Amino acid sequence: MIQIFIRFFDFCGGVNKRKFYLSVLLGTLTAFTEAFKIPAIGVMMGGLITGEVTNGILLTCFGIMVASIALSSITKYRSTMLQTEAGYDSAAGKRIEIAEHLRYLPMGYFNAHSLGQITSVTTNTMENISDVGTRVVMLTLQGTLTSIVITVMMLFFDVRIGLIAVCGVVLFFLVNTIMQHRAKAISPRKIAADTFVVEQVMEYIQGIAEVKSYRLTGKRLVQLEDAIAEGAKVNTDMEMKFVPVMLLQGLVTKMTGVMISAVSIWLCLQDTMALLTCIMMQVCAFIVFSSLENAGNYSALLRVIDMSVSKAQEILNLEPMDIAGKDIAVSHHNIDVEEIDFSYDKRKIIDNVSLSVPEKGAAAFVGPSGGGKTTLCHLVARFWDVEKGSVKLDGSDVRQYSMNSLMKNFSFVFQSVYLFHDTVANNIRFGNEDAPMEKVIEAAKKASCHDFILSLPDGYDTMIGEGGASISGGEKQRISIARAIMKDAPVIILDEATANVDPENEKELMEAIEALTKEKTILMIAHRLKTIRNADHIFVVDKGRIAEEGDHASLMKQDGIYRRFVDSREQAVSWKLGRTGQGNLSAV
Repeated sequence: MIQIFIRFFDFCGGVNKRKFYLSVLLGTLTAFTEAFKIPAIGVMMGGLITGEVTNGILLTCFGIMVASIALSSITKYRSTMLQTEAGYDSAAGKRIEIAEHLRYLPMGYFNAHSLGQITSVTTNTMENISDVGTRVVMLTLQGTLTSIVITVMMLFFDVRIGLIAVCGVVLFFLVNTIMQHRAKAISPRKIAADTFVVEQVMEYIQGIAEVKSYRLTGKRLVQLEDAIAEGAKVNTDMEMKFVPVMLLQGLVTKMTGVMISAVSIWLCLQDTMALLTCIMMQVCAFIVFSSLENAGNYSALLRVIDMSVSKAQEILNLEPMDIAGKDIAVSHHNIDVEEIDFSYDKRKIIDNVSLSVPEKGAAAFVGPSGGGKTTLCHLVARFWDVEKGSVKLDGSDVRQYSMNSLMKNFSFVFQSVYLFHDTVANNIRFGNEDAPMEKVIEAAKKASCHDFILSLPDGYDTMIGEGGASISGGEKQRISIARAIMKDAPVIILDEATANVDPENEKELMEAIEALTKEKTILMIAHRLKTIRNADHIFVVDKGRIAEEGDHASLMKQDGIYRRFVDSREQAVSWKLGRTGQGNLSAV
């Protein structure tokens, strides 16, 4: 149990760790001040026994009781405030720390770990730590400290009765050990069940369109219900395992209290204990274990808190990419890739690739799906680190740059655009958080999205739904381009930026891309011929290698992958649906 306390406080760290330790100290003082009530009762009972209840005795009792209540209230209030501040500050700080840490993890981590798992850590797990964890840890400590203080006080009153109390405390903790073992066994199941529920909820909501369109509602709903049912079962199993031990803990404390009372009376009848001491032992017998029993019941959750700390720490312990580079000022934005290899899950994705893109040059990457085009562009921007070879920007290996100084040089427009639940203006400002409204409007005009933004209910102050759910795909794409224009980075990476755009938006989108890429170094992944045709240099990527390279004209002279790709695209463009004489649809 002590190890759990230490791990919890160490996890909170820094100022919050000191707050918790101060809270423990104040909790000890609270235990002492609450124990002062016992001497007050003793003074009063002594007066009643001797028949000398004087004003002095009454004032003494009243003074002790008032001092006890006042001091215990002050220390308990301050202790509780420190616990609350430290708990919530720790959770908030760790959420931010986890978010910052995730920024510097290789992108492969996000492929291997679902959004549900990460969401569960930052929601359920941190909630366990901030709310449940803080209360459980402090209530357990407070109850234990109070019982120990009163037990020590009983030893001073009468060693014989004090030893009975000590035996009761020891027996209580032996029973509590059983609970800790049971909690240790079931806590991983509870954490896993909670995570699984979040995963299933996220998957169901994110895939709701596919679920409906393929009439999988019942099947997917059953999976979600199964996850929720498993969570309920685990929580029920946990309670069923804990309740018998809690009852046994209560039985130990109550029977110890009965024994203290009975032995005290017997000793008093044998004239080996003063009547006043006997009465005091009766009082102590009722209060010594009340807080300990409460602490013991809460201690059942300590293992869950410990697992929550481990789960959060597991992410923070993941080895980030080496970001301790230099803040390098870039003069020229030429890119050189030299004999690089990269594998994922033991499968080679990039195999001995070398290429160069001059400053303000436009390079297009084409090839079969899964050939390595996107991975290659991500390696250039250091979303991953290469296993062999080097990627250089202005002659310096990208691993020599600090991450922030490297990212200043890149803007991205992806096929799948993510907009945040915020105003349109603030989503554009992600490219430059301090930009005035005039600059936001200027970027929007260049991205050909100013007019449609004005048509929104609140214009630039319109709140966009999470992920950009409240606007169309083409509109999202243009806002993302406005964001990139706002950043004004010298290297632009376009990853299928026009793949899912309808014909009505295509003209505006192409104008937006032209405004974005003017006088920039461009890396583009595209399948549209009009996008590729004008590239300065085209790289055909197949099975992780550069299979062909050149401009459009030179590649069309070769009977290779690129020419077959262009031919198939031209056939696809001319393809349309028609009706046969029998009324069936066919390609015409």
